[in-house]
Amino acid sequence: MRVFIGYDHRELAAFDVAAKTARSFGCEVIPLYEGRLRLSGMLTRPVDRRNLWYDLNSDASQATDFAIARFGVPLLAHSGIVLFADCDVVFLEDPHQLLGLIDESKAVSVVKHEIPKSLPTIKMDGQVQSWYPRKLWSSITVWNCDHPANARLNLTVLNQWPGRDLHAFRWLGDDDIGELSPEWNWLCGLQPKPDNPKIAHFTLGTPNMPGHEDDPHAEIWLEASRR
Repeated sequence: MRVFIGYDHRELAAFDVAAKTARSFGCEVIPLYEGRLRLSGMLTRPVDRRNLWYDLNSDASQATDFAIARFGVPLLAHSGIVLFADCDVVFLEDPHQLLGLIDESKAVSVVKHEIPKSLPTIKMDGQVQSWYPRKLWSSITVWNCDHPANARLNLTVLNQWPGRDLHAFRWLGDDDIGELSPEWNWLCGLQPKPDNPKIAHFTLGTPNMPGHEDDPHAEIWLEASRR
């Protein structure tokens, strides 16, 4: 299974853990970041990088180097069922299981989190925490690249739509969005631990970051980092 994992030079340790745990299940890992798409000419949307990364089309800050790049996955993968994951995850069970769980009549499949607006305002290494509809749905996405509805996600949409509309999958109808069970994107520190978590997602910050060393369930990430 091809697994695209968000890559950000500020989160190298997180990426290494995510990639290592995905590869342990025989997955092909593909790093995904904005610079790669810009060099190819695929991503041209204007950004301001003088201080905090700022996406001008969204009129909002951009927390990572893959915040928008993730939506290039179906254009890069061309066909088949592929997975995108944020870099701050630990794969606890084999992602290949998803191939037998998803409804292939859907364009994407995600955990449909209900995230309150009262999230911490700062996350990770001091990045601004933005709230938007369907927050964190796109952090773990199973893409059905052959689905005709995903053809609407073309270069114009990728480069012109506000990020909040991309993260909310606005090019799709609600019926095109399949649902994964919550253990496939367990938000550590925001949600109770499932009985059998498949992917642990340290969305507030991985335990190697200052201030997150003793976050709930930090031992899961730390153990994976030592393997």
